[in-house]
Amino acid sequence: MVAAVVAGVLIGPGATTAQQPHPAAIGDLMTALVQPRHIKLGVAGSNQNWAYAAYELDQLRETFADLADILPKYRDLSIPDMIKSTVKDPLAALDWAIEAKDSNQFSVTYRQLTAACNTCHQSYDRAVIVIQPPTASAFPDQDFRPAAK
Repeated sequence: MVAAVVAGVLIGPGATTAQQPHPAAIGDLMTALVQPRHIKLGVAGSNQNWAYAAYELDQLRETFADLADILPKYRDLSIPDMIKSTVKDPLAALDWAIEAKDSNQFSVTYRQLTAACNTCHQSYDRAVIVIQPPTASAFPDQDFRPAAK
């Protein structure tokens, strides 16, 4: 679904069949699609909202899959291979921490995911892009606390 929305935005409402879509830029896709999921996952985990953290983790996985579909290759980089080699293991570790409802393990594995993002940035001449765990919510209209029972 994200792929269709992004394709529609990139192509634009006035596009004809003769027009080619604007090529997606990986930085734009990361900022628009991946970074918000990373932030929401971090805020949900730090609030111990395990149900929402599980949801955001699943959304982050889907977003990476969409990214691989939208832009399978960037320069000499296979995006699906990059995703598999950098974030697959940290995402699996986060899954375990969320299932266990273990705040300490969540913090450790979330930092591992964040470090994997930064390693990728450094590997592809984007070391100026440094991701960190969120210090505040970028979504002031969303309550990240667990629902009251």
